[in-house]
Amino acid sequence: MVEEAGAGPMTDFFLHPDGRCESSSIGAGTRIWAFAHVLAGARIGRDCNVCDHVFIENDVVLGDRVTVKCGVQLWDGLRIGSDVFIGPNATFTNDPFPRSRKPPPQFARTTVQDGASIGANATVLPGITIGRAAMVGAGSVVTRDVPANAVVLGNPARIVRYQESSATPASISVPLAPVVPAGVEAYRSRVHGVTLSRVTRADDMRGSLVAIAFAEQVPFPPARIFTVFGVPSREVRGTHAHRVCAQVLVCLVGSMVCVADDGVNREQFTLDDPAVALYLPPMTWGTQYRYSPDALLMVLTSHPYDSADYIRDYDEFLAAAAPAPSGRTESPTAP
Repeated sequence: MVEEAGAGPMTDFFLHPDGRCESSSIGAGTRIWAFAHVLAGARIGRDCNVCDHVFIENDVVLGDRVTVKCGVQLWDGLRIGSDVFIGPNATFTNDPFPRSRKPPPQFARTTVQDGASIGANATVLPGITIGRAAMVGAGSVVTRDVPANAVVLGNPARIVRYQESSATPASISVPLAPVVPAGVEAYRSRVHGVTLSRVTRADDMRGSLVAIAFAEQVPFPPARIFTVFGVPSREVRGTHAHRVCAQVLVCLVGSMVCVADDGVNREQFTLDDPAVALYLPPMTWGTQYRYSPDALLMVLTSHPYDSADYIRDYDEFLAAAAPAPSGRTESPTAP
């Protein structure tokens, strides 16, 4: 049953007298306001708020508790998760090379995952995925996928920070909580198992030397080493977790930022000192970004490369990292 303004208690969803809804798939508690138009094929979840002058095409799916502010058009191929906010006049596109009266065989699929927010007047290009809890700043133009929890701004949109992450300086001026082995100067993150520790550094007039004693300063026997360099500052790397492989990251030249996430806590680290090492245990979602043009990142790993060890989907990671019934997170440990 549809309630129109002044028609009595709401039993299903609300439709303003000046709104038009042709769809029969509207969740309970949803409100569709004046001059909004919902086509027959659209599916809208519960407790959504579709504001004035919104147009929703046929092949569109909205989750629960979605807010769509005034002046937004949602075109075929769009998939919106739950608890998403879409600001006024945000623009979505579904055809990368549009021509009048020449639709593509299939419109591009654009996905906005649960909890994401899109600011006023932002533009999202076709085929983009905006990750869980990401935030797109007002007026931004999104030209590539946005990782979960990222905050992006500008044209083209670039990552400026991550949600709920605190900037932690890589340099450590005073001894903090010890890390294995005892006596190593280190910072223990609130992210499960993640530590930032100092390695040996010597400086004199002849130059500088950094040394890592594997048996003492790396909490696993290294099986592999690789380097990352020549990354444009706008690029994001990482954005995955490992099931069993642990890693130690050292930025030998320049600087970069690493975000560590255990599914509950998240913390951001700026690596700009070759004498500081960041340890990421298994089942840690890692993201690296803001590489300086000269950055050279060295990564030591506990296991050889194995594509099956990677978790590249954040929702899959959250499910795998969920606490066990005992209340503790079940995750493999490095040898």
